[in-house]
Amino acid sequence: MSNPMNVSNVSSPLNNNVIPSSREKLEGGEDLYRIGIDVGGTNTDAALLDSSLRPVHTVKVHTTRDVNEGIVESIRRLLAESGVNPARIRYAMLGTTHCTNAIVERKHLGKVGLIRIGAPATTSVPPLADWDDALKAAVGPHAYVVSGGYEYDGRTIVDMDEAQIAEVAGRMRGEVDAVAVCGVFSPVNGEQEKRAMQIVKAVLGENMPVTLSHEIGSIGLLERENASLLNAALLNVIAGVVRGFEQALESFGIQAGVYICQNDGTLMRSDYALRYPILTIACGPTNSIRGAAHLSGLSDALVVDIGGTTTDIGVLAHGFPRQSSAAVEIGGVRTNFRMPDILSIGIGGGTIVRQDAAGGVTVGPDSVGYELLQRGRIFGGDTLTATDVAVKLGRHAWGGADTAGLDETMCRQADGIITRDIEDAIDRMKTSSDPVDVVLVGGGSILVADRLEGVTRIVRPDHYDAANAIGAALGEVSGETERIYALDEMTYDEAMLDAKNHAVRQAVLAGAEPDTVQVVFSEDIPLAYLPGNALLVKVKAAGRLA
Repeated sequence: MSNPMNVSNVSSPLNNNVIPSSREKLEGGEDLYRIGIDVGGTNTDAALLDSSLRPVHTVKVHTTRDVNEGIVESIRRLLAESGVNPARIRYAMLGTTHCTNAIVERKHLGKVGLIRIGAPATTSVPPLADWDDALKAAVGPHAYVVSGGYEYDGRTIVDMDEAQIAEVAGRMRGEVDAVAVCGVFSPVNGEQEKRAMQIVKAVLGENMPVTLSHEIGSIGLLERENASLLNAALLNVIAGVVRGFEQALESFGIQAGVYICQNDGTLMRSDYALRYPILTIACGPTNSIRGAAHLSGLSDALVVDIGGTTTDIGVLAHGFPRQSSAAVEIGGVRTNFRMPDILSIGIGGGTIVRQDAAGGVTVGPDSVGYELLQRGRIFGGDTLTATDVAVKLGRHAWGGADTAGLDETMCRQADGIITRDIEDAIDRMKTSSDPVDVVLVGGGSILVADRLEGVTRIVRPDHYDAANAIGAALGEVSGETERIYALDEMTYDEAMLDAKNHAVRQAVLAGAEPDTVQVVFSEDIPLAYLPGNALLVKVKAAGRLA
């Protein structure tokens, strides 16, 4: 193993991957600013950045049961403490847990009608087969399988039955808030889904929201269907989020472009978010990863983000979060749309430390969460937490903290458990046994020792405790595509060009300035198990805010 070393208080160089727009200046060269807000389970963080993307001021407020209250308070404090004129704020970005919470808690979800275009090929597995009863009840009973679908190369299996679609849409009248349409191999050919949407709108009205699965997920019918259903169920949730955020900004006199954070570390315009709310799922950890890259100047490293309740570990690859290659469960539902590759463990600043009956020490996984300042021992409370341990062992100086009554032996035992668990989690996220650089961010990063096994160096950048909000404010907008091409029908170069052009168009639709969009990731995988010399192509493009 290499000797680990700690690099503390690293200054904040600009990440060369992020270039601010020259338009972020007033006449005469006066700066314009941007706000980034990230809502977490314990705290809501906000950051104010200048036109060069340098942090000007950050604040941290407790997340409340009504998360909009925390958002409003964070904006108020950011303006009051920085003294910046609200009229000089050009962009406002929000990373939110609203959609994740709605799925997990089975609350505030809209009623959804599902039309699967896949009979007779897919009738052996009914829609919502792996959903629990509570979630099925939340989205409603309208799920139908109609004739149609495509082969893997886009050839028609069965012609779509338009009369059948109109008939099932009629059954949904007055009983659904949105409709999801999912066809077999629609990411290869989306024409049947598009035609089905036209029929649904003709029956239920032009204002009926319709989610098309080929715009949400990748190859894999059931997982893509699940993702599309969840997206449709979240449309009312995201509408409330966007409306509340815009009203909060207006109440402070901020007339800014509003963007919502996606879970790949980039942004989308608020009107784009209103169509694809599921893309906000798990955006918090990716904001921290992007913020860590920006603050540390590193483009390849592991990012360890320690909050009040959990530690999230992600991989920074070429300046962006590494995406998961496996299907991901959201609230118990298996999906296959893009998600960050994140490992979460139950260690945070509020994690509870106990002594068991045998005299040993246990750490977590439960946490006092946002009640840390009331329940922590160093604050006069009665619960020993991981923060108490860190302060007792001299990792952090907390003004006015009383550590005299804390058992040092117990604290050292707890510290050993915390260190071992974090080292084990880092090893699980590495792709080889070689030591790696680790960027520590989040308010709970005071828990980590100066040395970790398997780590080349530990980087603690300035503003580490607001990396999530800073990551939210970084202004790149992305689009991506994942398609199967039959190389018997086109050349390799033609397939790659088509996929790249589609990804670029998606980035522009999400709000990127067309002239700045570039392909940042490209991967092609031959599919030997399919005929026709099949090739799976994945492409991601990103550009600056328009």
